[in-house]
Amino acid sequence: MTPDPISIMQSIDFKKVRAAAAGLADVEEVTSWGAPALKVRGKMFVCQAINKEAEANTLAVRMDFAQRDALIEEAPDVYYLKDHYVDYPCVLVRLSRVHPDALRDLVRTAYQFVTASTPKRRARTANSPRRPMGRRRAATKRT
Repeated sequence: MTPDPISIMQSIDFKKVRAAAAGLADVEEVTSWGAPALKVRGKMFVCQAINKEAEANTLAVRMDFAQRDALIEEAPDVYYLKDHYVDYPCVLVRLSRVHPDALRDLVRTAYQFVTASTPKRRARTANSPRRPMGRRRAATKRT
């Protein structure tokens, strides 16, 4: 009897999640409620799921509801939901069961999902005007 490839696959920890995000612009590692998370331009796109309903060693990955539902239907042993997460555009991923290539795709999908709705900050050039700190524009009187 040959062993199940999923059972022999090593558990993927957050180091591998971080590695899957390597090369993506503006990504920062933060902690959210004491757990590791990745953000882009201030918006979280993946984090360790810490809600008591989530299984241990689970990653919460942001994505649209249709993608989430398709993943759960396709591989319920890897992707799942708990009541706490139902209303959020994310899927829960069992890190011990997800293939490394799938993890990379999930991280990039989450990144694209978040950046599509997050405007880029404009880079300030040496010649761009800057308003002095502490000064506000004069209020115009409405009549």
